[in-house]
Amino acid sequence: MECTVKWLDGMSFIAETGTGHLVAMDGAPDAGGRDLAPRPMELLLAGAGGCTAFDVVLILKRGRHDVRGCSVRLQADRAESDPKVFTRIRFVYTITGRNLKRETVERAVHLSAEKYCSASIMLGKTAEMVHEVELVEAA
Repeated sequence: MECTVKWLDGMSFIAETGTGHLVAMDGAPDAGGRDLAPRPMELLLAGAGGCTAFDVVLILKRGRHDVRGCSVRLQADRAESDPKVFTRIRFVYTITGRNLKRETVERAVHLSAEKYCSASIMLGKTAEMVHEVELVEAA
């Protein structure tokens, strides 16, 4: 896996991934940025959310469960001093489906958190990880 990050101007950067996709990043105005794009740490958090959501949907689909929606809300706390690593991340999964059993969804979340989601497992080296599940019955 590879990525190239280029400085544009101010505190704006563009990343080109190994698969050819572009991602913009910018800093806060008080750090010389123009607030035009997400901060790098926001993208790191979003990546962890995307990674675990991907896992949970895949696990439920492979188990032939009728999953129809998945969202993950992440709330992170950071250290007060540099390096300002994540110290606690709360993942709140909202899973929509038909006749989903809580134990089945919680098992999928656990498998993602403990075995499959490289991003959140890596972040778990510095942060306390908290996972919560909300189930919504589809009409």
